[in-house]
Amino acid sequence: MSNYVGPKNRLSRREGLDLFSKGNKLRRASQPPGMHGAKGAPRPTEYGTQLREKQKTKRLYGIIEGQFRKYFEIARRVRGKTGETLLVLLEMRLDNVVYRLGLAQTRSMARQLVSHRHVLINGKVVNIPSCQVKVGDVITLDDTAANIPHVKIRLEDSQIHSPAWLERLSGCGKIARLPQRSDIDVPVNEQLIVEFYSR
Repeated sequence: MSNYVGPKNRLSRREGLDLFSKGNKLRRASQPPGMHGAKGAPRPTEYGTQLREKQKTKRLYGIIEGQFRKYFEIARRVRGKTGETLLVLLEMRLDNVVYRLGLAQTRSMARQLVSHRHVLINGKVVNIPSCQVKVGDVITLDDTAANIPHVKIRLEDSQIHSPAWLERLSGCGKIARLPQRSDIDVPVNEQLIVEFYSR
């Protein structure tokens, strides 16, 4: 499976957004990558605007084009608003849930915890970051992960709050309900993604 291994700053600058929670490590966030930056950049077309929104969402959740397209096809077949359904599917990925529960600082860290077999769903080890969790599932970390310094700090931090659709318990979390659009704080316009794939 392909995986981007280049500079993350470049992707964040391309989308004009801190995609990877780098904070003050992100340099020239408002300037596109390249030698000349924004100088001479053509005015974005309708297609270009839709493409940027799709790329931004894909990179926020750390998935590749093929996976993203599959999520869209699933969302299109479900009754309701396709864009909102797409975001719900992305939010219900195991790596994203671990991130949302505050057990990891970034989605990429959460993905690594899952891949290294540190995350359990209802007591069973799951090492597939794209695994779709269900309402009522209980997400826990194994003892090894709980003793990793940066994870231990986050587990003990009472200031970390999870979204309303999740219940954060001591050292674990539970899926209380499906997320609604108002619960999802990602800065994307999902309608542009629907228009992009509907061309």
